[in-house]
Parts: sequence; C-alpha cells; structure tokens
Amino acid sequence: MLNRLSRRTFAKLFSSAALAPSALYSTESAAAGFASALPAAHSFPKGFLWGSATAAYQVEGAVKEDGRGPSIWDTFSHTPGKTNMGDTGDVADDHYHLYKSDIQLMKEMGLKTYRFSVSWTRVFPSGTGSPNPRGLDFYNRLVDELLANNITPYCTLFHWDLPQTLEDKGGWQSRDTSEAFASYAGYVAERLSDRVKHFMTLNEMRSFVDLGYGRGIHAPGLELAPAALNQVRHHAVLAHGLGVQAIRAHAKAEVKVGLAENPEACAPIIENAEHIAAASKAFREENAGYLTVVMEGRYTDAYLEHHGANAPKFTAAEMKAIGTPVDFVGLNIYTATWVRADSTPKGYAIIPAPKSYPHMMSPWLTVGPQALYWTPKFTADLWKVKELYITENGASSADVMTPDGQVYDSDRVMYLRNYLTQLHRGVSEGVPVKGYFCWSFMDNYEWADGYAYRFGLHYVDFKTQKRTPKMSAHFYKEVIARNGLA
Repeated sequence: MLNRLSRRTFAKLFSSAALAPSALYSTESAAAGFASALPAAHSFPKGFLWGSATAAYQVEGAVKEDGRGPSIWDTFSHTPGKTNMGDTGDVADDHYHLYKSDIQLMKEMGLKTYRFSVSWTRVFPSGTGSPNPRGLDFYNRLVDELLANNITPYCTLFHWDLPQTLEDKGGWQSRDTSEAFASYAGYVAERLSDRVKHFMTLNEMRSFVDLGYGRGIHAPGLELAPAALNQVRHHAVLAHGLGVQAIRAHAKAEVKVGLAENPEACAPIIENAEHIAAASKAFREENAGYLTVVMEGRYTDAYLEHHGANAPKFTAAEMKAIGTPVDFVGLNIYTATWVRADSTPKGYAIIPAPKSYPHMMSPWLTVGPQALYWTPKFTADLWKVKELYITENGASSADVMTPDGQVYDSDRVMYLRNYLTQLHRGVSEGVPVKGYFCWSFMDNYEWADGYAYRFGLHYVDFKTQKRTPKMSAHFYKEVIARNGLA
C-alpha cells in the first residue's frame, strides 16, 4: 500500500501532530504512527473494547492506610517461607497514591477500558459490620479519574484478598462467608453503580480455591481433604450467585453483572469433528465445579458421581442462587489444555504437555493461542452466552531494562500477536466477545511468586516506582489504534 500513496500524502501523515509521540513513548517513530493510519488486516468490530487489568493487592500497596484491615494475603505473605524471597504487597506499585499518573499512561496507550478490583478490607476492614468510608473514597476517586479520561471502568469485587477476620471464622469453608460477600457486593454496587456499569463478582474461583485451600501454595495456605475442598468450591460459587442478586438489588442504575473465571481451556489437538466434540465435552466436565454449575445451576451427574461421598452438600435454594442468570461472562485465558477423543465412557482424554513444550517465563504458562478461540466459542455454544469478555490474557517474560532505557520483550509481543489472531478468528465467526483486557497494565506483585515474574505492559522499577512502557506496550497501542492487527 505504501507504493500507492503519493509522497505528499505520506508527508502529510508522517508529520501529523496527531501522530506525535509523547515523552514516555518517545521510542515510537513517526513511521510507527504512519502504520497506525493503515487498515488492519485483522480488524475487530467497531466499538470493541481494548483494555487492561490489575488487582487491588497486586498493585495498590498502602496496606495500613485509611482504615484498611488485613487480608489473608497480608498474613500469608508475611509468613516466612510462603512467598518468593518473602515478598509482600505492602507497597507493590503504590497505585493507591500514583493512580492519577497511571491513568495518564492508560490514556496515552489509548485504553478504552480498565478492569480493577476493590479491596474488600478497605471497605469492610473486618469483612462485615460497619463500612469504612475512607476505603470506598479511594474507588470513588479512581472511577471519577478514569471517566474524566474517557476510560470505562469495569469493577471486580473479589480478587482473592479475603478479610483475615473472616478467615479466622472459617473463611470459604463457612457458608457465612458467602453471605458476607453478598452484603459487601451490594454495598459497593449501591455506591458505584451511578458510574460503574459492569461488575464482576469473583475472580478465578478455580485458582483461589484449588491453590489456596487444596494445594496450600496460595493464601490461606491450606490443604483440605476432598470433601472439605468441594464444600469450599460450593461456597465460592454460592457467593457468586448471592453476589449477583445483591448487586442487582442494590444498584442505583441499570448495570450488567458477570464473573471473571479461568476455566480449563480445553482445545482439540486436531480440529476435526471427533476431537472438537471431545474437547467440547471436556470443557463442560472439567469445569463442572465452577463455570458449568454457574451457567447451568446444577452439578453435572459425572461430577457428583466422581466425588461420591465427598461431593458438596447443598440445598435446592442454593443451587437456584448459584444459577442466577448473568449478563456476561468474563474469561481469563493464558494457556490451552489439549484434548483428544477417547474410546472410554468419558469420551475424551487430556494430553499432558511434554517437557519440550514452549512456555513463557512462568513454568506453568505453556503457549496455546488456540485457547483464545476455543474457550469463548465453547462458552457461547454450550450456554448461549451473548456477551463475553477476555478479562485476562497475558504473559510473563524475562524483562530486562537495556542500556538505552527500553524493554524489548519480543516474546510477549509474539505471544500477544498469536493469541489476538486466534481471538480475531472467533470474533470474525460471530463469537460474541465484546472486549479484551490485557494482563497486566504494569508489572506487579505476582502472588506467591512475589516480584520474580513480570506480566506488565509497563516495566516498574519497584525501588523508584518509575513506569516504562515496554515494546509490548507500543505493540498494544498500535493494536488499539488500528482496532486490529496488521
């Protein structure tokens, strides 16, 4: 196309003030800006929401300010031997104080939307009881600043930081925590719903339950027996259902409510009818305790039969609450679970990844771009979902600041390009994905891994809190400007 443009047209585009880079993005050349004016070969629908995401404990810091109470992650991270190098989220990115300058970076990137989470213990320091107005004030300021910069806020109400006082009373082992979450969710929705129109109840139930209560490698560090673990799963999905009801009951304006779950992202190893059918069946059954029961309001027969006497105890009223219809489904997708057809009664088998399988910096993050095609597709097809979001997708990298003050994370760019190409494949076929939130906006506290792995589009010097856009940030900015990929 360059050959078809006159030199005068090229010069006009090349010198356009609209394409002039800012100070932080000074490494972007005018040629890169010129490229943004060209059409994308893989265009997304008009109005597609390009965003990024963070979580409260991972970025905010200020853990003892303005009346915030302790969460299980405060306790866990301060317990010797539980996190890498004893790292904590005490300061993290200091987003609590730097949110305005962070939002300016979001604006510079062209983000259309930003997904954040509310810290339960900022709003209710003890989990229940009297609310803390100073804690909620921070989120009022955050939301107002986002809107002032034309960035749409998407709010997650629980991203793993359970109040420690509730854990002391049983945590997610207690049904009371499900009720407490609903009360908290309704309170926040009542006060933010005049400006926030999309709420997510819980983030990654599968992660915080299995890792925190099953394997003990995340807060609160428990390794429960199968029956107790299944009851924790049940209380998590019950909290979601009760939370949906509470948000709708207390919202001051019309809102949409969903969740952000990381389902087992089953994908066919070979894309033919036999393996696709097996992968679809696997997707439903491998997520039976979480996304499937939320979408269907019942546990599958195979799930209950598999767990037998260890299956969760529940009532009909609880199942009805769990199955409360959602307005949208958020999907956190990083890697694929490869599935083949199998002649056993189950009808499918999961293929373990060999040691040679390509992965990102985090050992668990094997590269499977097709997950961003098949997971939304199966979700839409199985449960007739009309509105989907990729609420997380991203990659850890061996990010190193070079002498010229840049981070050339070509591996993350490769990862994002391939995953977004598969997302475009689904959207172009009619899969109803309305937006994409890249994880994460900036390097942050990566839970038990501390600061060992970086997922951000922006490099953070945790000693000075300086943010530097990585090559992946420049790439993503181009994607947003084009509304697609070249």
